[in-house]
Amino acid sequence: MRRTWTKPTAARGALFALLLALLTGCATHKEELLSHGDRTMRDVWDQETGGGGGRANGPAARQLLDARQVLRRPLTEVDRQAMPAENTAYTRTAQNEIYRQFHRLPNPDLVMYVFPHLAGTDPVPVPGYSTVFPLYQRIQYAMPGERVEDY
Repeated sequence: MRRTWTKPTAARGALFALLLALLTGCATHKEELLSHGDRTMRDVWDQETGGGGGRANGPAARQLLDARQVLRRPLTEVDRQAMPAENTAYTRTAQNEIYRQFHRLPNPDLVMYVFPHLAGTDPVPVPGYSTVFPLYQRIQYAMPGERVEDY
């Protein structure tokens, strides 16, 4: 006996219910799902972090404001005298960060002697000479913390 879709079955009813649920889920508007009202992102930030000129209340906002004031304090004379006169060794730059973290791996120079020879379509004599080239084609860098000393 062959089944046809003319008779109502439980599987067809379940499929119809699933399809109806999917279509209902797609009918939701963005504003209903993610309503934010008239508040901007800046308003949310100020409210949650205690910024914005004291608009937020509560002990957590006060504690955060006090911590920010400690970080914003000006340098005192004692702080200025404790600083070294030459502080470039302590200053982070892109160059010293790269050289400190990613050391170059050794790439020895090889010296090659080219014997006297004839070159070109018209055989022109070329005297012997020495040339220098690196052993590896590319410059290789060690990962941070990787040993770079000679073994």
